[in-house]
Amino acid sequence: MEGGREHACVPRRECGLGSPGARGRRRRRPEGRAGAFVPPGLAGVAARPDGPAPSAVKSMAVTLEQAQRVGYTCLKALLRFAFMVANNLVAIPSYVLYLIVLQPLRILDSKSFWYIEGVLFKWLLAMVASWGWWAGYTVVEWGDDVKAVSEDEAMVLVNHQATGDVCTLMMCLQDKGTVVRQMMWLMDHIFKYTNFGIVSLIHGDFFIRQGKAHRDQQLVLLKDHLEKYYWSRNRKWIVLFPEGGFLRKRRETSQAFAKKNNLPFLKHVTLPRLGATQVILKTLVAPQENGTPSGGDAVRKESKSKGLQWVIDTTIAYPKAEPIDIQTWILGYRQPTVTHVHYRIFPVKDVPAEPEALTNWLYQRFIEKEDLLTHFYETGAFPPPQGQTKAISREMTLSNLWLVAIQSFAFLSGGMWYCLFQYLYHCLF
Repeated sequence: MEGGREHACVPRRECGLGSPGARGRRRRRPEGRAGAFVPPGLAGVAARPDGPAPSAVKSMAVTLEQAQRVGYTCLKALLRFAFMVANNLVAIPSYVLYLIVLQPLRILDSKSFWYIEGVLFKWLLAMVASWGWWAGYTVVEWGDDVKAVSEDEAMVLVNHQATGDVCTLMMCLQDKGTVVRQMMWLMDHIFKYTNFGIVSLIHGDFFIRQGKAHRDQQLVLLKDHLEKYYWSRNRKWIVLFPEGGFLRKRRETSQAFAKKNNLPFLKHVTLPRLGATQVILKTLVAPQENGTPSGGDAVRKESKSKGLQWVIDTTIAYPKAEPIDIQTWILGYRQPTVTHVHYRIFPVKDVPAEPEALTNWLYQRFIEKEDLLTHFYETGAFPPPQGQTKAISREMTLSNLWLVAIQSFAFLSGGMWYCLFQYLYHCLF
């Protein structure tokens, strides 16, 4: 037979041609160096006679690097959390026990007692600030220099985006003289039930309940609280968040209210509430400065207080509008971040006392905050003050050695109290 006809009689399966189109599939089958079948997922690696494809090696390396990074971040977060739990279990009971032991001093010399309490309180806040500092969460300050009024009495108005706002303030006020140890905080009542709640209760902070059902009663309680504790404990700064909640929770409600009342549409802040601000001004501003009567005159004269002298409008901005919450602050899993804080100082005599005028004044402050934050998110910097061509920023620095000393003090205090109670236990039993 001729070669062509003889070849045509060979069965198809012997030639590896079991079905039509198999020849094409065989040509596309990926092979290794010895012609063996290679799974499709590894075809790009095995097809090269000189080893894996560079893209595959790079992909594997990136995946391994990512896994190592995630593992390191989780381990670091776990260690940070364990350290902070231990820190709180030692430092906060130590603060409480010191003040229990010093109760006789409170009776004999109340001023000295609250001075010592203020120092311990500042150390505890520095301890919290150090957690963020060591994770790379730093602060850059803009606008007016508030150090110039750190020894005067002032009300601080702050926009509220997340729980990390409080931690940011704890950090950036550490280098403002006696401010931290002589300040009073107004915060949501839920903070009363946190690990720091007992400290704030002793220090004299005010926990306010939100909602229409509690509003009137809370304002009466706030006025009584200020008259009872503000001057008697020699407080100078009072910090509040007039928005009454986090931005993400109140934005839609605020925008609906603004639309209904023909007010500006705000995206980066919400319209503030008047109640607490009005009570603070009426209670703490000296009568001669704005013509309004204020309670607690006898206590004010005893403490030689001049009353509130300044209102410090404070605006906190986070890069890309991504706020830091308390979980991030504690665990440190976010990359190092610079938080920007802008200050503007107003003499309290320029703040109107009448409710309607005060409302308009307060709204105007938050409209300005909106403009500040819009400019910051677009450019990465706050705009320069009026009449200047460039805004000047100040990078806030903390002494690492000082923070280490505070942490060490906390643990040494815990050891001291443990030894003392152990000694008392052996003496009694």
